Amino acid sequence: MYKKGLLIILSGPSGVGKGTVRNELIKDGSLNLYYSISMTTRKMRPGEVNGREYYFVSESEFKKNINSGNLLEYAKFVGNYYGTPKDKVEAMRLEGKNVLLEIEVSGTLQVLGKYSEDPGVVSIFLKPPSFADLIARIKNRSTEPDEIIQERMEKARSELECGHYYQYVVVNDTVDRAAGEVAAIISKRIEQAQ
Repeated sequence: MYKKGLLIILSGPSGVGKGTVRNELIKDGSLNLYYSISMTTRKMRPGEVNGREYYFVSESEFKKNINSGNLLEYAKFVGNYYGTPKDKVEAMRLEGKNVLLEIEVSGTLQVLGKYSEDPGVVSIFLKPPSFADLIARIKNRSTEPDEIIQERMEKARSELECGHYYQYVVVNDTVDRAAGEVAAIISKRIEQAQ
């Protein structure tokens, strides 16, 4: 019998709505979800709390975590490191919580490589109804300069080709429907793990 909680990866291209779907899933108490908090070297913004939005650490502390093998995945983005601390994730799984990672495609591939033998891993790729829809979302939500928007669009185009690495692919046409489909997948996997 598999007693640890599940490790649920919710991933997809930038702008697909991962955060919005995650917020809906967290509201569902029957899923027993714990949202994994990432570690970052970026500076804390006003209103943020260490250990709530992120674990804010120095670059040397982050590199110590890389070298000790304590990051399930990590990446450098716009000059800052971001990663998922393994010790926190595994502690919550041992408590029986189903840990939800909302991560980039490159991070997913790192995690899947490390957990290829773990039957408690559930990987879900969230995709847009169309590439045009995704482009509109990236442009509409963004207050970033045009060159960053262009970078995000190019990255999203290549990430859309990665759905085959995942166990499940869910189209985010409406948040309620997509979150419902993801919740049904998680519920089924919880039942199978008991």
